[in-house]
Amino acid sequence: MSASPHPLKTAKTEESFGCCTPAVPPPSLESEDAVELAARFKALADPNRLILLSLIAAAENGEACVCDLTAPVGLGQPTVSHHLKILTDAGFLTRTKRGTWSYYAAVPGALRVLCEDLCSDTSLNAVLTSSPEAGSGQVAAEASKECC
Repeated sequence: MSASPHPLKTAKTEESFGCCTPAVPPPSLESEDAVELAARFKALADPNRLILLSLIAAAENGEACVCDLTAPVGLGQPTVSHHLKILTDAGFLTRTKRGTWSYYAAVPGALRVLCEDLCSDTSLNAVLTSSPEAGSGQVAAEASKECC
């Protein structure tokens, strides 16, 4: 004779699942867009890259040679070049070759575009524009504000 299961463990009705399975809408951010946004944020997620971007943006004529960027960050030329390639691939810098040297310049508005792309997703815009003490109703109300 087999023992019957405990009634509390097996007596699950549709009502008992009602509060535990929230209705989640389909994502408003497409997978390809999420991958692209994440790559750009990842490029900025390194302190050395942020310093390099800042140095280049502040440089005379708005550009800097790799050879001028190694000392301020205390890194070797291959490492600095690697970081600059990542920033270039992410769209934050442009590169111009002059002989054997590469000069980098900041792309005007690239950070604003990143913010605008993040804000174009209505769900993420709601997170960006609401205050921490806002309730869920206030989050939805503030989602229409521009974040950038």
